[in-house]
Amino acid sequence: MKAALLVESLTGNTWRAAEAIASNLSAEGWSITGMSKVRRPDLASVQQADVVLVGTWTHGLFLFGQAPWAAGDIANLPTMRDKRVAYFMTYALEAGRSLEKLGDSVAATGADVIGGLLIKRNHIAAHAEAFAERLVGAVERS
Repeated sequence: MKAALLVESLTGNTWRAAEAIASNLSAEGWSITGMSKVRRPDLASVQQADVVLVGTWTHGLFLFGQAPWAAGDIANLPTMRDKRVAYFMTYALEAGRSLEKLGDSVAATGADVIGGLLIKRNHIAAHAEAFAERLVGAVERS
């Protein structure tokens, strides 16, 4: 399988999560066609990929108003129609309904949405490994 990653990161946590996911997928025999920013996607890597992974971070107040960063940009990604897409979101304290909102943005692209996972910033390695395992399993079942 081939995967492309589209990532937005403020402090580097989401980018580190994406790198860990890519490493875990590579260990499973997947190839990574590219990793680029959501706002400047490498369209060639997206077109080459069997699965696109979209990652961003949670912004908003700590107790309410959380939302995925760049949700509008994600919803308007080109070349996503009929692509299998999984998504992940990093957060610090509370994510609220951010993951659901990110899923809505990904679905708005016309993609075949596989699912998503929250990645807590102080558990990046473990959560990235879980995301990769679940993704491999979901793709094998489909």
